[in-house]
Amino acid sequence: MEETIQLLPTKSKRIKKREALKYHVKTFGCQMNEYDTEKVSGLFESDGMVLTERYEDADILFINTCTIRENADNKLYGTLGELKRWKLQNINRRLLVGGCAAQKDRDLIRKKAPWVDVVLGTNNISNILELLDHSDINGPITEIYEQIIDDHTDLPSIRESSTTAMVTIQIGCNNSCTFCIVPQVRGSEISRRPTDIYDEIVKLTNNKVKEIILLGQNVNSYGRDLKIDGNRSPYFAELLQMICKINNLERIRFVSPHPKDINQKVIDVVNENPKICNHIHLPLQSGSDQILSKMHRGYNKNKYLDKVKMIRQTIENVSITSDIIVGFPGETEYDFNETIEVMEESKFDSVYLYKFSPRPGTKASYMVESFVNEKVVDERFEILKNLQTDISMNNLSKYLDSTQKVLVDGLSKKDKTKSTGKTDGGNIVILDKIYPVGKLQDFKIVRNTPFVLYGESI
Repeated sequence: MEETIQLLPTKSKRIKKREALKYHVKTFGCQMNEYDTEKVSGLFESDGMVLTERYEDADILFINTCTIRENADNKLYGTLGELKRWKLQNINRRLLVGGCAAQKDRDLIRKKAPWVDVVLGTNNISNILELLDHSDINGPITEIYEQIIDDHTDLPSIRESSTTAMVTIQIGCNNSCTFCIVPQVRGSEISRRPTDIYDEIVKLTNNKVKEIILLGQNVNSYGRDLKIDGNRSPYFAELLQMICKINNLERIRFVSPHPKDINQKVIDVVNENPKICNHIHLPLQSGSDQILSKMHRGYNKNKYLDKVKMIRQTIENVSITSDIIVGFPGETEYDFNETIEVMEESKFDSVYLYKFSPRPGTKASYMVESFVNEKVVDERFEILKNLQTDISMNNLSKYLDSTQKVLVDGLSKKDKTKSTGKTDGGNIVILDKIYPVGKLQDFKIVRNTPFVLYGESI
């Protein structure tokens, strides 16, 4: 039985129904999805479930999907195909699919993977247990809310890190980038009240969280919709100053600012407050004015470089990272070389490189006649990857023999006899032995690769 229905969310206290059942969550995509996964995990454990690291051992499996790139969709349907056997091995197993792809492609998921028990969108995570109950009795169910019914912030969370927590300050996006599907699946911008954000962070620090990451599709425009003091002005700088006053909070990070909106006021606040990390993620996407215009990014090459210059002149030893799309429709050799010029001048600490893939429903997906040859895209991608590797190696080598404050956040994934942590600038540090999680202490940097630093206690 397949059913599309909308259940009313309940605020009443549930009796634990799934005591000791095992759950597993697969998360694809951005930090907003990771934040939603923390909430889903919290709800599952509130219902009596326990986490298992292996999906093969799970009774309940949740797939949190992404739509940013075409290969995200391909990966999803490949994963769902592989999970059919897992599902059929035990009649009591439950498979749930949520996230942005579910919000956008609810019917397609049902068509391609009818063995999925629950399909839910980005706006109704709080209802996941009720949907699970409904599927147990009535069979497969789809519930997609087009409008936000709950911002999920008061839901319990199970975080991967005990020292770092993500805090959503806004959801949705008001920009119209031609390659991006986010406004369609997350909706327009909605900012949370400053006092609600402040109170949530206070609770987190009372639970020994040392670092928070403020999340938003465009944090610079935070608060514009709140009309604080009767103004429709961004309130992000003021929010940062407010959060800096919270005791026991060691570090504040934020992602992502939009280059067209980041301003001197915000950068001054970052510079003046030691708790705010000296790390700015500034997505470039392309260095070509022609391509930036086709992307609807709202800035050109020179304006972007002016922002980089403003940041470096204001914040000493700042780390700047970025995103770049290779092979956007119509990208010529000249356009590509413009991107190289920006990379060489900006000297990013690291860059997330993406090959363009058309997202159905975006304006860029209709630019078929301008699509760049796949082989050319691959070649350009390798050129940028090698260039950035050299830049990153040079950037990180400047830390050799220096003393850096590192927040220890857990064991190394590759070597359980060592700890890892991050510097103020967001660089990963592999430490020489195991150190207490949550401790902020000085380490001497003794070695580096283009991707990580290696530190020893002083």
